[in-house]
Amino acid sequence: MDTEYLVSAFTTLFVIIDPPGLAPIFIAVTAGLLPEERRLVAIRSCLVATLILLAFALAGSHLLAFLGISLSAFRVAGGLLMFWIAFEMVFERRQERKAASAERALHVDEIHGMAVFPLAIPLISGPGAISATVVIGSQAPSVGHFAILIGIVLAIMAMTLAVFLAAGPIDRRLGATGRAVITRLFGLVLAALSVQIVADGTKTLMAAPAM
Repeated sequence: MDTEYLVSAFTTLFVIIDPPGLAPIFIAVTAGLLPEERRLVAIRSCLVATLILLAFALAGSHLLAFLGISLSAFRVAGGLLMFWIAFEMVFERRQERKAASAERALHVDEIHGMAVFPLAIPLISGPGAISATVVIGSQAPSVGHFAILIGIVLAIMAMTLAVFLAAGPIDRRLGATGRAVITRLFGLVLAALSVQIVADGTKTLMAAPAM
């Protein structure tokens, strides 16, 4: 039973969070940062995402129920936020804002903000990951199984951090042209993913019985 729960929980969260798939998006979002700034963003984003997932694993279902928010509504909201991010990636609105800045280096509070949004939320700990964490945590038949879930979350976040830290050398090999192609390509992929998230959430909301 322990093995079955471990494999199911790990597979579900790993596929949804997708650490390898986040690497190109991380490169695109942090384009133009200095290596030490990118490292700071990587560490902070993974730390914030870890705390979010652990918090929802512990009390997510109770918190959403207390606030009167369904998981479907949460998915729709997260999908809309992701679409906004994708729009900026495809049309390089982010780069335009950065070019208008007088200083090349970002302020510390801007870097911290980037780590929280859009990286920690909603790219790493997005509505899908949060929903899965809440569901898996609610299905844990014992404290031991719940401890397994906590360990899985920590392991996947460690993998994500390792991928982010390795993104710098990859970015240097890509160059400006490679970054532009990846930014637009994965912006388009992210837009499609966000639309799917909104569609799934809306479908569930429409199918829910009227209160």
